[in-house]
Amino acid sequence: TLLSSLGLGTTLTFASSHWLLAWMGLEINTLAIIPLMAQHHHPRAVEATTKYFLTQATAAAMILFASTTNAWVTGAWDMNGLSNPIASAMILAALALKIGLAPMHFWMPEVMQGLDLLTGLVLSTWQKLAPLALIIQTAQATDPLLLTVLGLMSTLIGGWGGLNQTQLRKILAYSSIAHMGWMVIVLQYAPQLTLIALLTYIFMTSAAFLTLKASSATKIGTLATIWSKSPILATTTALVLLSLGGLPPLTGFMPKWLILQELAKQSLPLVATVMALAALLSLYFYLRLCYAMTLTISPNTTTSTTPWRVQATQASFPLALATVMTLGLLPIT
Repeated sequence: TLLSSLGLGTTLTFASSHWLLAWMGLEINTLAIIPLMAQHHHPRAVEATTKYFLTQATAAAMILFASTTNAWVTGAWDMNGLSNPIASAMILAALALKIGLAPMHFWMPEVMQGLDLLTGLVLSTWQKLAPLALIIQTAQATDPLLLTVLGLMSTLIGGWGGLNQTQLRKILAYSSIAHMGWMVIVLQYAPQLTLIALLTYIFMTSAAFLTLKASSATKIGTLATIWSKSPILATTTALVLLSLGGLPPLTGFMPKWLILQELAKQSLPLVATVMALAALLSLYFYLRLCYAMTLTISPNTTTSTTPWRVQATQASFPLALATVMTLGLLPIT
């Protein structure tokens, strides 16, 4: 029931052109993921669920308020009829809060840290779809400066915040914030690039989360013991992380390359430069993970306990598929 409601809420938001229906889809979506988050009956999970619920409820209330304001001024509930600047700015703020764009990003790492890896995967991929669809539909009515500031702040904060982390889920949350920034920055110039960035981001994040799930790692220290259990997985994981950082022979380079090219074409060289430098910050902490995973010699003492070699219960096909997509899609550019 919960998973189908999760899918239904997002689909409802996709299919709607009326603000009330879109709001209802977001609301169903939120209500469906909350039990999925809290199902582990762990204090951290409950705390994360509460934080998530409060932020999402606030955002939904703001969307409802802004769309009502817009309907009050214009007499229409259409999405593409956002003629009221206050309403459009408020809706953008609420949707940014929903997907965790900086400066509304503070809930994201905290919530991710409390969840298990599969719920975290749902939170960082599927939960982004509905608000991003709304952002794409309303982007043309929004102030370009606002979107640019949101995108730049998100990439910078997503890079800076992850530098000092040792928890893998928080690192992936900050990486998610940075990728959202890349998507938003190019939205008004080439929405199809936003979709490409979203698609590649979903592949790369799925590969990363499923790998961590397969090795049940939640801290950097645990990564140092992966290679003795599954050497090939350690190799592909290092490549997946480099793909998330956007290095050329891998898929993750494609959206960054096209977005920087588009920004330069729109004569925004300064924005493009800042984005490229912010990508370096993210690359640093991906490289740290790669270093811990593949370049530390492991007969030395690690602080983490070595896990037992148990038979894997997880299906390996989704992981293999996501990894192949993450490593090999650059030629289709």
